[in-house]
Amino acid sequence: MILDQLTVSPAAFADRTGWEAKPEGLCKGDICVPAPEAVATDGQLDVQVLSQKLGMPLVSDSARGIHALGPEANGRSLTTAVAPELELPTLSADRNPFKLSALHGRKVLLVAWASW
Repeated sequence: MILDQLTVSPAAFADRTGWEAKPEGLCKGDICVPAPEAVATDGQLDVQVLSQKLGMPLVSDSARGIHALGPEANGRSLTTAVAPELELPTLSADRNPFKLSALHGRKVLLVAWASW
Protein backbone atom coordinates (compact mmCIF):
# COMPACT_ATOMS: atom_id res chain seq x y z
CA MET A 1 0.00 0.00 0.00
CA ILE A 2 1.66 3.25 -1.16
CA LEU A 3 0.81 6.34 0.91
CA ASP A 4 1.73 10.02 0.82
CA GLN A 5 0.96 10.50 4.52
CA LEU A 6 1.07 8.37 7.65
CA THR A 7 -2.71 8.31 8.09
CA VAL A 8 -5.32 6.48 6.05
CA SER A 9 -9.10 6.33 6.09
CA PRO A 10 -10.60 3.14 7.55
CA ALA A 11 -12.48 2.52 4.28
CA ALA A 12 -9.34 2.79 2.12
CA PHE A 13 -7.41 0.57 4.53
CA ALA A 14 -10.16 -2.07 4.45
CA ASP A 15 -10.40 -1.95 0.64
CA ARG A 16 -6.67 -2.36 0.14
CA THR A 17 -5.77 -4.80 2.95
CA GLY A 18 -8.93 -6.56 4.10
CA TRP A 19 -8.48 -5.27 7.68
CA GLU A 20 -11.60 -3.49 8.95
CA ALA A 21 -11.70 -1.03 11.86
CA LYS A 22 -14.45 -2.25 14.21
CA PRO A 23 -15.32 -1.37 17.81
CA GLU A 24 -13.49 -4.52 18.97
CA GLY A 25 -10.34 -3.65 17.02
CA LEU A 26 -8.85 -4.24 13.59
CA CYS A 27 -10.46 -7.35 12.14
CA LYS A 28 -9.85 -9.61 9.16
CA GLY A 29 -12.13 -12.61 9.02
CA ASP A 30 -12.25 -14.23 12.45
CA ILE A 31 -9.08 -12.47 13.68
CA CYS A 32 -9.35 -9.20 15.63
CA VAL A 33 -6.44 -7.21 17.05
CA PRO A 34 -7.22 -4.63 19.75
CA ALA A 35 -5.75 -1.30 18.63
CA PRO A 36 -7.67 1.66 20.08
CA GLU A 37 -4.58 3.87 19.67
CA ALA A 38 -4.66 3.30 15.89
CA VAL A 39 -7.75 5.51 15.48
CA ALA A 40 -7.02 9.24 15.60
CA THR A 41 -9.53 11.85 16.81
CA ASP A 42 -10.43 12.69 13.19
CA GLY A 43 -11.29 9.03 12.49
CA GLN A 44 -8.21 8.37 10.36
CA LEU A 45 -5.96 5.37 11.11
CA ASP A 46 -2.34 5.89 12.18
CA VAL A 47 -0.20 3.87 9.76
CA GLN A 48 2.73 3.54 12.19
CA VAL A 49 0.46 1.96 14.80
CA LEU A 50 -1.12 -0.30 12.16
CA SER A 51 2.35 -1.44 11.14
CA GLN A 52 3.28 -2.42 14.69
CA LYS A 53 -0.03 -3.98 15.70
CA LEU A 54 -0.58 -6.00 12.52
CA GLY A 55 3.04 -6.92 11.73
CA MET A 56 2.97 -5.01 8.46
CA PRO A 57 6.40 -3.73 7.40
CA LEU A 58 6.54 0.04 6.88
CA VAL A 59 9.22 1.73 4.79
CA SER A 60 9.33 5.51 4.53
CA ASP A 61 11.20 7.98 2.35
CA SER A 62 10.71 11.11 4.44
CA ALA A 63 12.64 13.29 1.97
CA ARG A 64 10.03 12.56 -0.71
CA GLY A 65 7.09 12.11 1.67
CA ILE A 66 6.17 8.64 0.49
CA HIS A 67 5.54 5.49 2.51
CA ALA A 68 4.97 1.83 1.66
CA LEU A 69 3.00 -0.42 3.99
CA GLY A 70 3.49 -4.09 3.19
CA PRO A 71 1.16 -7.02 3.86
CA GLU A 72 1.03 -8.63 7.29
CA ALA A 73 4.04 -10.88 7.73
CA ASN A 74 2.97 -12.88 10.78
CA GLY A 75 6.09 -11.80 12.70
CA ARG A 76 8.50 -12.45 9.84
CA SER A 77 8.91 -8.90 8.54
CA LEU A 78 12.25 -7.21 8.07
CA THR A 79 13.22 -4.79 10.80
CA THR A 80 15.19 -2.58 8.42
CA ALA A 81 15.39 -1.76 4.72
CA VAL A 82 19.20 -2.04 4.80
CA ALA A 83 20.41 -4.94 2.69
CA PRO A 84 23.27 -7.18 3.84
CA GLU A 85 26.55 -7.10 1.95
CA LEU A 86 26.22 -9.14 -1.23
CA GLU A 87 29.08 -10.11 -3.49
CA LEU A 88 28.34 -11.55 -6.93
CA PRO A 89 30.61 -12.71 -9.76
CA THR A 90 30.54 -10.56 -12.86
CA LEU A 91 30.64 -11.55 -16.51
CA SER A 92 33.25 -8.90 -17.36
CA ALA A 93 36.67 -9.89 -18.67
CA ASP A 94 38.47 -8.90 -15.45
CA ARG A 95 36.09 -11.10 -13.36
CA ASN A 96 36.16 -8.64 -10.44
CA PRO A 97 33.27 -9.39 -8.11
CA PHE A 98 30.44 -6.88 -7.78
CA LYS A 99 29.67 -5.72 -4.24
CA LEU A 100 26.30 -4.27 -3.33
CA SER A 101 28.08 -1.74 -1.12
CA ALA A 102 29.41 -0.11 -4.32
CA LEU A 103 25.91 1.37 -4.67
CA HIS A 104 25.89 2.82 -1.13
CA GLY A 105 23.59 5.82 -0.87
CA ARG A 106 21.47 4.87 -3.88
CA LYS A 107 18.13 3.12 -3.90
CA VAL A 108 18.44 -0.40 -5.26
CA LEU A 109 15.81 -2.88 -6.38
CA LEU A 110 16.92 -6.50 -6.15
CA VAL A 111 14.97 -9.00 -8.21
CA ALA A 112 15.50 -12.69 -7.55
CA TRP A 113 14.05 -15.57 -9.51
CA ALA A 114 14.16 -19.32 -9.16
CA SER A 115 12.65 -21.97 -11.40
CA TRP A 116 11.48 -24.22 -8.60
